[in-house]
Amino acid sequence: MSENQHLSPAENYKATQAKLKSGWGTFNDKSVLSHLFLPEGIALNLGVKLKQITPETYLKDAYISSRDPRLETIIPGYKAYDGSYSELTIEWSGVKFKVESATTETNDLLLLVTPVSVPKFTPNLVLETGMLWNKPGVIELQQDSICIKTKTKELMVRSTNPLVDEFLANTSPYMAVVFDQQSAFYTGEEKSLSEIQQIVAHRRAALEAVYAKYGQNSDVYQAIHSVIGWNVIYDAAKDRIVYPVSRLWNQTFGGVALFDWDTYFGAWMASLESKELAYANAVEITKSITPGGFIPNYAGGSGLASYDRSQPPVGSLVFTKLYEKFQEKWLLEYVFDDLLTWNRWWPANRDNIGLLCWGSNPTDASLKEDGASNNWQGAAYESGLDNSPMFDDVPFNTDTHQLEIADVGLTALYVMDCDKLAEIAIILDKQAEADELKARADLYRKNLAQLWDNEYGFYLNKRTDTGELSKRISPTNFYPMLAKAPTQAQAERMVSEHLMNPEEFFGEWMVPSSPKNDPAFGEQEYWRGRIWGPLNFLVYLGLCEYDLPEARTMLAEKSSYIYENYNSITGNVHDLAEGRSMGDNYYHWGALLGFIDILENCEY
Repeated sequence: MSENQHLSPAENYKATQAKLKSGWGTFNDKSVLSHLFLPEGIALNLGVKLKQITPETYLKDAYISSRDPRLETIIPGYKAYDGSYSELTIEWSGVKFKVESATTETNDLLLLVTPVSVPKFTPNLVLETGMLWNKPGVIELQQDSICIKTKTKELMVRSTNPLVDEFLANTSPYMAVVFDQQSAFYTGEEKSLSEIQQIVAHRRAALEAVYAKYGQNSDVYQAIHSVIGWNVIYDAAKDRIVYPVSRLWNQTFGGVALFDWDTYFGAWMASLESKELAYANAVEITKSITPGGFIPNYAGGSGLASYDRSQPPVGSLVFTKLYEKFQEKWLLEYVFDDLLTWNRWWPANRDNIGLLCWGSNPTDASLKEDGASNNWQGAAYESGLDNSPMFDDVPFNTDTHQLEIADVGLTALYVMDCDKLAEIAIILDKQAEADELKARADLYRKNLAQLWDNEYGFYLNKRTDTGELSKRISPTNFYPMLAKAPTQAQAERMVSEHLMNPEEFFGEWMVPSSPKNDPAFGEQEYWRGRIWGPLNFLVYLGLCEYDLPEARTMLAEKSSYIYENYNSITGNVHDLAEGRSMGDNYYHWGALLGFIDILENCEY
């Protein structure tokens, strides 16, 4: 889809969503075994029924999660954005099998299921049918097939293998086959198993050709592509396609949950191969702007949101990148007023001594669902670094609603936001707004200079209650390079004396969220010493603003290990003390680590 000059920005975006809400995909947040056809809401759900006594005898849903205890283990593989191919392997109760999906040129769905190992008593493979989200349709079980009719679609569901009797207390028609050999369920005209195998192989090869475009980075790109693809879901409450950071977070937040900077970064990554998915995430989080005038830390289901706090302002950065790639002005027109409102909100609510502090505003009692309103934790959540040692022992001022510390990272990100939003204003011929933004950028860029410690060779946070500079640092202290605040000489000192300092940030695994000489480093708990994609990513982008090619290449090479977060001492994803994962193996911004390598070595 290209920009339609005859449509308004809102109509162009509606057309973008309509394209996404069309065809087959694993859009059901509850299960990656559920294949749906949109916009009709037709569901084909795979299941496995055991014949022996076990705690669970029927696998109905399968969920990608490394935190929630689940009986099934899923290894997600390839996942085409357009639903043309997917692959995953599942282990559950002694059954291991591979599921591949593919679509045909006529938009039929093929589900090829291959048993890898099965118990002594062979289970049955089941295909349930249904209509999700109360969408209208009629489903009829016929002799050896199932007919599904809606107002706009009619399809036949068939099996390549003989059907057998299986008695399940399901509320809609289903079919079952003995699961002792490769089987396929499919829609459309009758096909043989070999025909389906050929189509599936062709679709897989087409997707591999996409990955191959990235050369030596093809494996890295495949990981980025898959983590986004498997998180693409349909949000029925808002009739939209989005890809939240991870499926497991949604229920915690009362439905589909979008987090601020996470969602923007996900949009940038998706733009490598899907304009529509990139637009969807970037627009949806922007349009979640609160009545208070800021993009919230999170926007969840049923109206839930963080009405007390925002998060790092990276939206205008991402929109400039989307415009750079796709050159569609309507997108900028659609979001500019919201981004400008958010930009104006920061100095009005977070300024102290001409610099910015993280904070959390008071909210109505009914909106204090997470208990973080107008307190220290809410301000830490706003930073995105929920338990960073930078904020240890820093008081929270309930009158100003701010932590008593002027933050290098926030102030620098805000300058970058002003710069990027000014670029957008010029593209849209909004000269007055561009001048306003340039003036704010210049003011806060100038004020950043008071945070430079020449003896230490670094920008340092400054206590607003005592006036003291703090040497509790993190990768965010490199962010002034994003604001183009340091000179080349200062940037070189920041890199040589800190980024490349083995007593601080340099090492086999980097960049740690706390330096090695910080007392909290050994804890390796969340933002206390572990490695995170967004920190590496923003440091890398800052390095790109200066003549620092060796540092940039080094960071790209050391960032190709993809996970939500991992231990910077061992490189392990598990907690030192308890041996448990402290991250989500399918949290999409973990792929930012690999995205650095893509940007460094491939043409965006």
